[in-house]
Amino acid sequence: MKLALLSRSPNSYSTHRLKSAALERGHTCKVLNTLRFAIDLAGGEPDLQFRGKRLSDYDAVLPRIGASITYFGTAVVRQFEQMDVYTPNTANGIANSRDKLRATQILSRHDIGIPATSFVRDKADVLPAIELVGGAPVVIKLLEGTQGIGVILAPDKKVAEAIIETLQSTKQNVLIQQFITESKGRDIRALVVGDRVVGAMRRTAQGDEFRSNVHRGGSVEAVQLTAEYEETAVRAAQIMGLRVAGVDMLEGNDGPLVMEVNSSPGLEGIERATDLDIAGAIVDYIANQVAFPELDVRQRLTVSTGYGVAELLVREGAELVGTTLGDSGLRERDITVLTLHRDRAVIPNPRMSRVLEANDRLLCFGKLDEMRDMIPARRKRRARVRKLPDDALHFHDE
Repeated sequence: MKLALLSRSPNSYSTHRLKSAALERGHTCKVLNTLRFAIDLAGGEPDLQFRGKRLSDYDAVLPRIGASITYFGTAVVRQFEQMDVYTPNTANGIANSRDKLRATQILSRHDIGIPATSFVRDKADVLPAIELVGGAPVVIKLLEGTQGIGVILAPDKKVAEAIIETLQSTKQNVLIQQFITESKGRDIRALVVGDRVVGAMRRTAQGDEFRSNVHRGGSVEAVQLTAEYEETAVRAAQIMGLRVAGVDMLEGNDGPLVMEVNSSPGLEGIERATDLDIAGAIVDYIANQVAFPELDVRQRLTVSTGYGVAELLVREGAELVGTTLGDSGLRERDITVLTLHRDRAVIPNPRMSRVLEANDRLLCFGKLDEMRDMIPARRKRRARVRKLPDDALHFHDE
């Protein structure tokens, strides 16, 4: 394949290793400075210019987009997608992961463990937000900080309030997050490629430093993850829309807590800690997937009037429970089941002999009118009014 590496640092360890791994496998690989592209929308189809000339054809692109050029970098990646060039990390995936608030919002919807988090703007809401995440000490994070920059541990409420007010006065947006005491200045970085973890390391902060980033002087050691940590890392990356990602997790008392999903993970620390060819695993994955460029499936499938994509719920006690997909009558109603979600398992292209169970969720394409009565109700928020105790309605004589 012909691979484009989008990077402004051709001599960095990660870029050098990825290029070397591609060349060793017989691929053609070019390192292209992301900022030297021009997005060409003047012709009849999407195109790109590079250094003032029309870009030659590429089979795949691997973005290494720095935080300082997120907007322009994701625009370039999006243009590659419009040109049907395969990328393991989509523009939306990169944008989702780069904004810590957006990433946390997405993960919180999908049963992924995260530290308790709050986001406020008004000064009057700061102290209630600190209490909402469990009280001091709290971690304060800039939304787009990297390598531990913009992450502050506030030991008490007054210090936290002062820090937040100062940052907000400089037009900075900050997250207020629970401090996971039991992590003891340690975290785990899992390198996800496709649907598996290809390497993992534990990072430990030095001295009184609570941030374990290697750039902050943290030490690293290889670690063998349990199935729970592996599954959490892979699901977090996939939910974010990334197929190559570094997933940072804290070791909480109740299991893994995802702190961040990094779309451009550094390879030096994890390759040296694990002594594994992580760069080679990334290149091999891209080579295996290059024939399947990213598609906006929902957009492609909703161009027919009256048809669309929907997630349907097999409700408890419904006639579908206990029947096979073939006998469900869905095909007769012009509904095609694409995937079946059961608990945390995903069954793609399920067979007609598959027996449906209560609470199965079916990702379907078909007539919207036919699917309307099976769409699950919106999740209810917690009740605002507490239920009265049983004796609260008893009248007492004077």
